[in-house]
Amino acid sequence: MIEIAPAGPIDDDIRPGETSVALPERCDAGLYFIGRIRTPWTVRGTCPRRGDPEEGPVCTLEIDARWADALTGLAECPRLQVLYWMDRARRDLVLQSPREGATRGTFALRSPVRPNPIASSVVTLVGVEGLKVMVRGLDCLDGTPLVDLKVQHG
Repeated sequence: MIEIAPAGPIDDDIRPGETSVALPERCDAGLYFIGRIRTPWTVRGTCPRRGDPEEGPVCTLEIDARWADALTGLAECPRLQVLYWMDRARRDLVLQSPREGATRGTFALRSPVRPNPIASSVVTLVGVEGLKVMVRGLDCLDGTPLVDLKVQHG
């Protein structure tokens, strides 16, 4: 079983023009992390804004052993959609001021700062070895919780 570490530090700096809101008192749904993602990036500033599925570094999806059978047939799928939980992102901003560009609403940006920090990347499958799935095209920090994998058609 993969140990799930607590969420890391959150960047609490609010830039000029940004607005935060109070978060709801409770969550509406639950989910299961199916593993962890291993990437070369340990701080947000070094992480790419969009991964390169052709020439990006090989990253590893470490799948929890209970989900081993769910990997059956995955090696035959050249492209995958990886869903992950950006556990180190703040969740309360409704207006954000990107380093480049005008202040915009959270839903008009690809920022990791979201009410529900769910991210999605389409990646190229490099290989499957046991409980490890190697891919190219991710843009997340090392240790990011993995939510789901889906075959990407087309």
